[in-house]
Order: sequence, then C-alpha cells, then structure tokens
Amino acid sequence: MKRSGGSFDPDGLKRRLDEIEKQISAPGAWDEPEKLTPALKEKSRLESELERNSALSGAKDNAEEWLMLAEEGENEADRHEAMHSLEEAIGQLGELLEQMEMEMLLGADGDSEDALLEIHPGAGGTEAQDWAEMLLRMYMRWADSHGFKTEYLDYLGGDEAGLKSVTIRVSGPNAHGLLKVEKGIHRLIRISPFDTSGRRHTSFASVDVMPDVGENVKIEVNESDLRIDVFRASGAGGQHVNKTNSAVRITHIPSGIVVQCQNEKSQHHNRDAAMSILKARLYALELKKREALRQADYNDKDAIGFGSQIRTYTMQPYRLVKDHRTNSECTDVDAVLDGKLDTLIRDNLIYEHSTKN
Repeated sequence: MKRSGGSFDPDGLKRRLDEIEKQISAPGAWDEPEKLTPALKEKSRLESELERNSALSGAKDNAEEWLMLAEEGENEADRHEAMHSLEEAIGQLGELLEQMEMEMLLGADGDSEDALLEIHPGAGGTEAQDWAEMLLRMYMRWADSHGFKTEYLDYLGGDEAGLKSVTIRVSGPNAHGLLKVEKGIHRLIRISPFDTSGRRHTSFASVDVMPDVGENVKIEVNESDLRIDVFRASGAGGQHVNKTNSAVRITHIPSGIVVQCQNEKSQHHNRDAAMSILKARLYALELKKREALRQADYNDKDAIGFGSQIRTYTMQPYRLVKDHRTNSECTDVDAVLDGKLDTLIRDNLIYEHSTKN
C-alpha cells in the first residue's frame, strides 16, 4: 500500500494520524477488532516516523549548539570537550539520517507489510539442505536484532540435517520492504562437513519473499478455484509430527500456485495460514503485473544452480560475501551469517531505487 504523507512531511503524517484516531475511536469501531488491525499498524508506523522526525530535529539542534560552543569556548579545555560532544552529536545525526534515507527507499506497494519468507534447498541432498537451514538461522538472527517477531508457518526437516522447505512470517515495521531484496538464489562455497574427504562443495538455496497483506488488501479467491488436501504433518526426528490429518495443502488451480502449512496442530489454523500465504502470492503476482515487471513466480524461476545466484558466500579458499547485483563485498562472512545484513540490504535498496528512476 502506498503511504500517506512522508518522512519529510510531518504535517501530513499528523493529519493522517488524526484520521486514524477518529476511525478507531468511532462508536462500534471495536466490535470487530480484527478489522482495525491495518489501521493500528499504520498508526504505529506514523507514530514512529513522527518520533524519528522529532529526534532528527533535536539531534540537528544539539549538533549546532556544540558547534557554537566549540568555536566560542572560553578556553582550550572547554573547546576540546565541546569538540568531543560535537563528534558524538554528528554521529547520532548521521544514524538518524540513514534511517530517514531508508524510509525514503521504502515507499513501494507492500513495503510496509510483514513478510512471508520461504527457503528451499537446491539439488545436492544433505549439503544443500544444511545450507538452507544456515540461511534460515541468518534471517532469524537478523529479525531478532531488529526486534521483529518471527513465526513458523511450515517446516519440513531434512533427511539427515538441514531442511527441505520452510516458510516463516516476519512481523515488524517495513519487514517486507527490507527483506524483498533477499529474494533469489544464494550460493555457498565451503569445505563440506559432510564430506569425509574434506573436499570443497558448492551449494544453492532459493529464498522467496512476499508481503503478508492480511486484511490490508482484498484478494478475491473463489472456493471453486481451490483444491484442498489434508495430510499428516511430518518432520525429521519426529518433530512437527501429528497423528491426525492436520496439515493442509491448497492448490490455486488458475495460477498453479501450491502452498501448504503443517506447523499448527489444528487443521483450521493450518488452513488459515495456508490461505494467508496463498493471498500473499496472488498479491505479489498482481504487483508484478502492475509494475510491468516480467518476472516469473517462484515455480518458474531459473534453476537453483550456477549462473542464477544473487549472492555468493565463500568460506574456502578465502572468505568473502559478494552480492552480484551491487558488487558489494564483505570479508566478515561469520557476521553476515549471524544476521548482519543491513549494509547489503541498504546497498540493494539504493540500487533498486536508482534503476527505477
């Protein structure tokens, strides 16, 4: 959804906030609280933006005051202390400006929504499945560092290690806008811990990211267009196993989209979660048509293999993470795999913004 106002339009933000306050305070507004979820999410975002605007203005004033004291201090000690405080104030101002820059880069449809993130290993058995689980850990740690909430919607463990597929919901401000640049093929080069000969292996995994539009956007889905199958949940080592047919798989016949959820014990809850994923996929397809982007959906992507990767994580013979879209590089592979993705995400958002303008 497009946003009202903007980071440099505090009056517009306040007007929109007043409108939402009236909406949620209207008689009967809380009779169906689930319908207020989009408004409450927007209210929280607007309040955060206004708070950031206020902090930016305060940081600017603070820096200007310390600059004046550094120039007009009565003695060398006072000027030295003022210079030290000025450096701290400039650092704080710089951080706030970076946050404001990110807000400017996140104005596309769906950017403010929560994200649905899927990971699938490529060919290669245990090696690729272990890489898929490493990526899951990376995104979970990134989300945790931002205070985002994560929730498993579907998880299928690997035969020996790793995972065969996983879908999680990442909830937080601009979760989809930030994670959307992670969509694509990720390649790992390392000495395999599963190879007794100690040989170097190359593994691939695919990451798909969609906005979790929830009730914010009405997506009409005809029941006659759906094929719904139920089955027993399963997982490696007995995890997520259920003795009843609680897992749900939904096929959207017109588009060929297939989604499933088996992480809840209740078939009803699994069906709701699967429908949420289906609507997100249909919405993502609609966004692609609207923006005239001729990209195929997940099932029509390039093969998960050589030549199609967006990023390579090399652990041997040298250590380097390289993003092939922006040519950004980072030698601290461990930090990236521990979830320190902000620089790579920011570079890609700037790259996307520049290519569209």
